[in-house]
Amino acid sequence: MAEVNKNIKLGKTGERQAQKYLKKYGWTILETNWRNPFGEVDIIAKKGEVIAFIEVKTRLSDAYGAPSEAVQKTRKLKYIRGANYYFCNKNIDCTVRFDIIEIYKGELNHIENAFTA
Repeated sequence: MAEVNKNIKLGKTGERQAQKYLKKYGWTILETNWRNPFGEVDIIAKKGEVIAFIEVKTRLSDAYGAPSEAVQKTRKLKYIRGANYYFCNKNIDCTVRFDIIEIYKGELNHIENAFTA
């Protein structure tokens, strides 16, 4: 149980770091931990005409590979379905993007267009 709590705390810390980074670079945070029928989106952010659905992965070691490698096909599909749901009944003209922010040993790497619908 302690390991689960430690991982949740690490994840929340990474999400806060990602939000701070995004704001620094001109992004507006629209949603955090947005729940939908398909799962949860860590961050939905807007910059100009782009709305990005962002998965944040934080790791302290590479024992299981790079943080971004943990975003498997099922997680990507949840984000794509979540994005479709987000735009239901909304008339928004924008470019939709799926990004990953990986944080490894405190270093942040923003992977734009990490996957496509």
